[in-house]
Amino acid sequence: MVVAGLVITALVAAGLAIALRRARQRHETAMGERGWLLERERESAARAAVDAERARIARELHDIVSHNVSVMIVQTAAAREVLRTLPDEALTALAAVETAGRDTMSELRTLLGVLNPAAGSDDLTPQPTLDALGPLVDRIAFAGMPVEVRISGAARPLPSGISATAYRIVQEALTNALRHGSGGKAEVTIRYAERALRVEVLTTGPSVLTGAARAEGNPPAEGAGRGLLGLRERVAVYGGDLDARRRLGGGFRVRARIPHE
Repeated sequence: MVVAGLVITALVAAGLAIALRRARQRHETAMGERGWLLERERESAARAAVDAERARIARELHDIVSHNVSVMIVQTAAAREVLRTLPDEALTALAAVETAGRDTMSELRTLLGVLNPAAGSDDLTPQPTLDALGPLVDRIAFAGMPVEVRISGAARPLPSGISATAYRIVQEALTNALRHGSGGKAEVTIRYAERALRVEVLTTGPSVLTGAARAEGNPPAEGAGRGLLGLRERVAVYGGDLDARRRLGGGFRVRARIPHE
C-alpha cells in the first residue's frame, strides 16, 4: 500500500509538472502574440503620424509656392509695363522676381528633404516664422499693395509651429489680396493676448475669399484657392480657430486665434 501510494503521488506530481509547463508555454505564447500586436499598433500609429505630417507639409508647400509665384507674376507684369520707358524700374522688378524664384526653390528643397530624408537634409533651414514678417510685408508692398502692421500686447517667445502658422496666415491672406485686388491696401494686426496669439488681416478691394470662407457658407469667388482652408486645419491642430469672410464695401477679413499655452 505504501508503494502504491508513492507511485500515485509521483504520477500526480509528474502530471502537475507537465500541466504547469504547458500552462507556462501557453502564457509565453500569449505574451509573445500580445507583444506582436502591440508592436503592430505602434507601427500603425507611427504611419498615421507620418501621413498626417506629410499632409501638413503638402499644405505648407502650397502656401510657399502660391505666395512666391503670385509675387513673381505681379513683378513680371510690372517689368513688362515699364521695360521701355523706365528700364531701371524694370530691372528692379526683375531682380525681385529672381529673388522670389530663388526663395521658392530653396523652400521646395527644404520640404522635399523632409518628405525624402534619404535625399539628404544637412542643409535644411527652418520654415518662416513671425520674425520674417517684415520681409514678407516689404515684398507685398513692393508688388503694389501697401501694408500696415500693428503689434499689440507684450511679445513673447512662441513655439515655432505656432509662429510659422501665424506667418502663413498673413502670407496667404496678403497673397490672395494681391492676386485678386486692384489698388487696395491691407492692415495686419498681431496681438499677444494672455492665453492666445490673435492674428487679423483686413484688406480693401474686391471681396475674394478662399476655401475657409466658403466653409463658413460664403459664396466662392472665381479662382479662389484652398490655402486658408488648409490653414484653418493647421490652426485647429493647436486648438484654435480661423474665420475668413467678406467685408462690407469690399475686401475681406481673416481672423485667427491660436492658443499658445
